[in-house]
Amino acid sequence: MKLTIERGDLLNALSHVQNVVERRNTIPILSNVLLEAGNGELKLTATDLDIEAVDSADASVEREGAVTAPAGTLFDVVRKLPAGSEVVLEVQPSSSRLQITAGRSNFELPTLPADDFQTMNSDDGATKFSLDAKDFARLIDKTRFAISTEETRYYLNGVYLHGAKTDEGDAVLRTVATDGHRLALAEVPAPAGSEDLEGVIVPRKAVAEARRLVDTVDGDVEIEVSDTKIVVRAGRAVLTSKLIDGSFPDYGRVIPKGNDKKLTLDNKSFEAAVDRVSTVSAERSRSVKLSLSEGKLVLAVNHAETGAGNEELEAEYAADPMEIGFNAKYLLDIAGQIEAVDVEFMFNDPASPALVLDPSDDSARYVLMPLRV
Repeated sequence: MKLTIERGDLLNALSHVQNVVERRNTIPILSNVLLEAGNGELKLTATDLDIEAVDSADASVEREGAVTAPAGTLFDVVRKLPAGSEVVLEVQPSSSRLQITAGRSNFELPTLPADDFQTMNSDDGATKFSLDAKDFARLIDKTRFAISTEETRYYLNGVYLHGAKTDEGDAVLRTVATDGHRLALAEVPAPAGSEDLEGVIVPRKAVAEARRLVDTVDGDVEIEVSDTKIVVRAGRAVLTSKLIDGSFPDYGRVIPKGNDKKLTLDNKSFEAAVDRVSTVSAERSRSVKLSLSEGKLVLAVNHAETGAGNEELEAEYAADPMEIGFNAKYLLDIAGQIEAVDVEFMFNDPASPALVLDPSDDSARYVLMPLRV
């Protein structure tokens, strides 16, 4: 195998695949990226056996062939080569090492046979649809922060993707994530072909890689969903991932319907105040007490060991006074998703979940479970 490729094109393709590789594994070839040269391009593939990323770039191929090389090292070498340089990749017949040459720079990396590399196949009968890359990114961004990190409830370790209907009967494509303490929901008008998509749970790692993939894409991404896999095609890049085999909880039951105590306040001021006050909260619970009364909100933390702090904010609130506690990190995570100037909280009582809304975006909703304070 021998080819010449522009450094930027190689780096871009490598950046789309190398994050899939697990840095620590017991199977040496899974640390490698598969390089296949032919038909005027270099095709790169990386996998951890649960998720696979493929991308390609134009190249001047002198000798066709395939080999695998250490993904992390190759990426680091290419990243540090001079911008705009022409990179020559050649497998040395005598040593089977991959030689990387760019100007006066010369590297050799160990290789493993391409025949030993395992690739994934997409399933037949998949639901297929196209979605604007910005809408797809939004579905991920508005929900992924609420994915659970507890491995015991593995069915919460991803984003639930499915077709649904709004209260008005409109078909939407919806994502939901929850860790049992908070819930995030986002939706976009259902693209053709996705209206009846059965719910699937996309793993956290696949969500992160898919989001990274669409960052550089203008236009649509193509999505295929089967019972066991999801495939995302963005330009020349393809991401294939196994799905989580489990049942996502009936999230509709925990979204409050009758919360009638409305609090409205400036989101940026609220976010900054929570950040300041939580500085002295206990690290484990990070609980902050919200005291609501007419025209104002008081944020307070009082801990015997770490100290106390409080801050008062102007707010629109006309219901009965109430005190309720929340995890400060969860409040900050949700505040970071609000795009409007103001944020709206809908409360029922101190023991019931709160509904958080973005006045400028009625297609996203957030639910927060309270803490005892």
